[in-house]
Amino acid sequence: MNNKTSIKLILASSSAYRRELLSRLHIPFISISPDIDENPLQKESAEETALRLAIRKAKHVSVSNPGYTIIGADQICSCDGRQIGKSGSFENAKKQLQLISGKKVLFISAISITNGKDTLSSIVTTECKFRILSDTSIDYYLQKEKPYDTAGSVKMEKLGITLVEYIKSDDPTAILGLPLIKLTDFLIKLNIIPTK
Repeated sequence: MNNKTSIKLILASSSAYRRELLSRLHIPFISISPDIDENPLQKESAEETALRLAIRKAKHVSVSNPGYTIIGADQICSCDGRQIGKSGSFENAKKQLQLISGKKVLFISAISITNGKDTLSSIVTTECKFRILSDTSIDYYLQKEKPYDTAGSVKMEKLGITLVEYIKSDDPTAILGLPLIKLTDFLIKLNIIPTK
């Protein structure tokens, strides 16, 4: 934390995937885990859950870091109206992939950024059509990737791309967990990224 004095941007996440994505913008930042309850509320839609959690992460970290701009993000996988989170294990991941096999799935990526005064938030939705997945192909994928810390057990930046027929999104980075196009819009509005 000693280098915080020269850094004004904090990523409210412990995700290595989000850190890698944010580093693409070449803006100095540090990461702080928000350590909040990420369970969905009763009767909450996937969009509502993702947006609420992204905002809560940003604001939670902002409270103990005044003067900094905080980025919160969350991603929920939704299939047939059912929320699919991180599997946490091989067995759960296999069930998730069996569920989404051959179906259209939505990955809802929410982002929220706050400087303590202003908060900007948005959702970017990515539609994926999954191939029909055999148990053999699922087992092979899980043994190679061990994607137990990602929504829906799908790592699109790696072998997960072989599981899909197509991906539709306004932002190709949204599926990876941090929509950089929308984030850039927000960073420009908050004068973190100069435009002149």
